[in-house]
Amino acid sequence: MKMKKSLLAIWTTVATLLFVTSAQPTAFGLEFPMTTRLVLPDAPAGTALLVVAPSTATSVSASLTSALNSRRTVFSSEIALVSIRSLSVEAARKPLGAKRVAKEIMASEFGWGDDQYACLNRLWTKESHWNYQARNPRSGAHGIAQALPATKMEKVGTDWRTNPVTQIQWGLLYISERYNSPCAAWNKWRRSNYY
Repeated sequence: MKMKKSLLAIWTTVATLLFVTSAQPTAFGLEFPMTTRLVLPDAPAGTALLVVAPSTATSVSASLTSALNSRRTVFSSEIALVSIRSLSVEAARKPLGAKRVAKEIMASEFGWGDDQYACLNRLWTKESHWNYQARNPRSGAHGIAQALPATKMEKVGTDWRTNPVTQIQWGLLYISERYNSPCAAWNKWRRSNYY
């Protein structure tokens, strides 16, 4: 008899918990807004700032409120570009994805073709094996392009430690400015084991 009462108490508790969790709109009974809106403050050209503000935000400090007062429309095409960029970053975390991203950037931003890509592929395979986390313990060079010092990549983006696309963009810009082409950089590397 005592066992039946214990089982009944357990099942009653389980049923009560199931009912309460299904009756509440969110976990722990907290009320979160069901929608959000994107608020983009006007910023100088070249700075990207994206803030997601809940529709029920009520207590915001005066300085933050004044910064968020200016709003503009965000089109789905702009959000799609952010999504495509995110996919490129994720793909570039693997060597094959990094090679594909580099080839696309080479063609679109520098006008370099397959012959230049072949040189770049040899160069960065020797330097880092296309590993965005590569670090030379002797020199401290870092990333796919082995920037030395690594902070040089901040010219392109401050996320150079974690973003292989930033590293690729910086490496291609460096090659363009210093050697004019990946094949010239590759020739320099073959002579000196660095570029």
